[in-house]
Amino acid sequence: MFRLFLALNFLLLNLFACKGGYESCKLKITDSKSIKYQTLQIPVLKNKRLLFSSHLPNAKIIKYDPFLSLYLVEDRTKFEHPFKINNHLSLGVASVNNKRAIEGKIVKDQIGLNNFATFNEPLATPALLLNSCCALEGIVTPQGIIQKEYLERFLKSKSAQYGDIGIRVDDIKKSITITRVNPFIKDNPFQEGDTIVDFAGKKVKDSATLMRKILFSKVGSTHSVKIKRDSKYFTFKVKTQKRYGGGYISDTFLEQKGIYFSKNLTILKIANEFEGYGLKVGDRLMQVNGVKVSIIADIREHISDFKYFASLLFEREHFQFFVNIKGKVKSNK
Repeated sequence: MFRLFLALNFLLLNLFACKGGYESCKLKITDSKSIKYQTLQIPVLKNKRLLFSSHLPNAKIIKYDPFLSLYLVEDRTKFEHPFKINNHLSLGVASVNNKRAIEGKIVKDQIGLNNFATFNEPLATPALLLNSCCALEGIVTPQGIIQKEYLERFLKSKSAQYGDIGIRVDDIKKSITITRVNPFIKDNPFQEGDTIVDFAGKKVKDSATLMRKILFSKVGSTHSVKIKRDSKYFTFKVKTQKRYGGGYISDTFLEQKGIYFSKNLTILKIANEFEGYGLKVGDRLMQVNGVKVSIIADIREHISDFKYFASLLFEREHFQFFVNIKGKVKSNK
């Protein structure tokens, strides 16, 4: 009760201190030049800016997160009043640019690197998601809202590396359900349809919270994961591995093998080890294990459906050819 009293008092003080509301936030965005050429260039730390950009910025780059297209760069203008991450309770949020503020609320939190947060109102991009004190709650990108927890981790971490235990999840019928399993992670014990009961001995309330715990965990660290499969319970010990795809990078599980795709399923980047397979940048993927694919999610859906190797059909200049890529585990199906 006492905590609630303190929280309410803090909110009242906050509201009084921020009486300018979102109009002042619009002015701050204009004064700081936080939106320029359809990119976000937000002053966040002393003499530094947080950039969201699909292009390499013309600035001194301190660090880069390719998954979320985030850059931390030096700020030559040295804006005196940087934006801060909101670490307190907030009565409301708005998507704000230098022209308008759209008040509303997040209706679904960001689930890892594949499902960005969604808002209850249509939003223009790019924009800043702010509370009435102009503190950052997230940023609005073409794929959705990147929430403050990810922005804060990027600002504080030394690298943009994320953890992975070989699963993708979603909230289905009030349960955290495994929707996809990485077939290229050795000894992956999970199956599609498993529901997560707890992680590291503690219950997690939703998929968004679970994926943050996994992604933010140190590569090489070991965790216990309790799952329910049909009517039985199992507890697995899993080691966090390096994440290779997600966000603004394709996430087909083939990234772990060194193959990266564009949205139209042409190869954007390929590891040197695949020279012997005859694959080239620009080859377009047509089928995965005998099933036609047209979007990234299709590859993820069908890639684990094999016993010994994944069979991929590519097309190059109207010529089609198969490539078989060996997996590390048998299919869980």
